[in-house]
Amino acid sequence: MKNVNVIFMGTPSFCVPILDALVKEYNVLAVVTQPDKKVGRKKEIIYSPVKMRALEYGLIVLQPVKIKDEYKKIIDLNPDIIVTCAYGQIIPEIILNNPKYGCINVHASLLPKLRGGAPIHKAIIDGYDKTGITIMYMDKGMDTGDMISKVEVKIEDTDTAESLHDKLQEVSVPLLLKTLPTIINGTNKREKQNNDLATYAYNVSRNDEHVDFNKTSREVFNRIRGLNSWPGAYAMLEDKNIKLWSCKIGEKKYNKKPGTIVNLDKNGMEVVTKDGSILIIELQLPGKKKTSVKDFINGIEKEDYIEKVFM
Repeated sequence: MKNVNVIFMGTPSFCVPILDALVKEYNVLAVVTQPDKKVGRKKEIIYSPVKMRALEYGLIVLQPVKIKDEYKKIIDLNPDIIVTCAYGQIIPEIILNNPKYGCINVHASLLPKLRGGAPIHKAIIDGYDKTGITIMYMDKGMDTGDMISKVEVKIEDTDTAESLHDKLQEVSVPLLLKTLPTIINGTNKREKQNNDLATYAYNVSRNDEHVDFNKTSREVFNRIRGLNSWPGAYAMLEDKNIKLWSCKIGEKKYNKKPGTIVNLDKNGMEVVTKDGSILIIELQLPGKKKTSVKDFINGIEKEDYIEKVFM
């Protein structure tokens, strides 16, 4: 459908295969993505993954700081449809009402569950056993528009935020390519969301990253894997910020304060929780690289850690 003019709006790596598919099948007029970031002490300028791919295609790239004020160039391109995915700003109504086929969003959850900016992380952290992709019409609310199509993905205990990201990314493109023609020819379904069933997945905060061992083993397990590989879970041990990257649920219960390290060997670091224990398999000390506990114990006196308490 190269006669259909599309603007794509997105920012992270999750969106890149969607842009690839749109370029192949449609006439992409431009890409809208978040402004470049300055990173590190040298303030090196970093492009978003979507901008990098768009430049490879020679596409127009628009990067409004505040899209609610800087929308004229988008309107002037007169797109037939706007496709968004993890763009990162609220789209103003003047844009939403412009394309003849509307504005649609590819959202990484089964709406109305997990509305918001961190649906992949929160699906695992909050203990969901399934999630998916929803394609929806956009409105002025946060992921509240009418739903068009969905695909489900099962969440396994072996999944991390990274692996679930990849699974959802893989199913997003086929669903979008199947859905877009129905929107253009007017045969698509349109289902209102039940707001009474809505849950929310707001962007991950620093507080979300903290592991509280007063929670159940399952809750601790879900939080650690739900933050792997970005931004990472952490707990404090003697004023040191320890990143916790992978773990498994322990088999024993202990009459000790939650957070207490009770065992440390090649199998892992066993830490007491509210209802049992967690075996930390991979961790990272401040200023050090990520390492397995099996390797970590080679350079320490294990007895120095037993009975210490994570906070």
